[in-house]
Amino acid sequence: MKKSFIAAMLTIAAINATAQERINLYPDHPEWKILGGKEINDVPHIEYYPAPGDKKNGAAVLVCPGGGYSNLALGHEGKDVAEFFNANGFDAIVLHYRLNGGPQPGSTFPAQYNDVTLAMRIVKSKAKSWGFDPEKVGVLGFSAGGHLASMLTTMHIAPDPQGKAAHERFSSRPAFSVLVYPVISLSESFRHAGSANNLLGAGAPKEKQDSLSTQNRVTAETPPTMLIHASDDKGVPVENSLVFYKALLQHNIPATMHIYDHGGHGFGMAPKDPVLNTWPGLVVNWINGMLFKK
Repeated sequence: MKKSFIAAMLTIAAINATAQERINLYPDHPEWKILGGKEINDVPHIEYYPAPGDKKNGAAVLVCPGGGYSNLALGHEGKDVAEFFNANGFDAIVLHYRLNGGPQPGSTFPAQYNDVTLAMRIVKSKAKSWGFDPEKVGVLGFSAGGHLASMLTTMHIAPDPQGKAAHERFSSRPAFSVLVYPVISLSESFRHAGSANNLLGAGAPKEKQDSLSTQNRVTAETPPTMLIHASDDKGVPVENSLVFYKALLQHNIPATMHIYDHGGHGFGMAPKDPVLNTWPGLVVNWINGMLFKK
């Protein structure tokens, strides 16, 4: 009985992860705040959640919570996700990026894109000390965070071998991408207008909307991608995932898509739904197949 209790407590400790390190993205710019609808008086940063030492598989995932580019869903689309991936051997890094919306002046593009690309390059530069392979770092994003992840997926910054800062010597390209009920189009009839307005500013010209509709950014350099969506999503219609998936196929990018017949929008890890809660395991199996092929 005592051994069983100890084993259970160790299991709980392993999956109830806590951030071990915080890195501010712009230490020279303390005036750059996250803000958003809840006026988050903090600076853009990442939080590092390491996998237990006996589970580490040498890979990591950068997590981009959703929130319409106005808020950050740091619970069910942030810390909960990090804990799951830790329990499955992946180090996890949660991104706190700049927002817009609310009464105060917020941030519009390219601030959010700069946050996610810098975060990925910093994570890669930390890979050796944190204990994973910089070539096995992917991204996972939800909703508007899915759009942010899709910009990282399709709009790469090349490494600078002569860069003075360590992170400059790494590319921003992720090894894989997982987009969960993502915002993709900023111009079509099925766009999420709130995310588009917060990212681009109200009244942005259609050329800018089209340019950052990321299905238009897919190229032969886009990494393998997995999409998760529900067909009854009224907030961010499933057409967003469909157009991105079609673009991936057109460019011969390895692509997988799972569309559930229920779930709506924002279900996160869906711990109480025996159908929806299958997606995280499917993602882990897919990533393992991509990264650890014999």
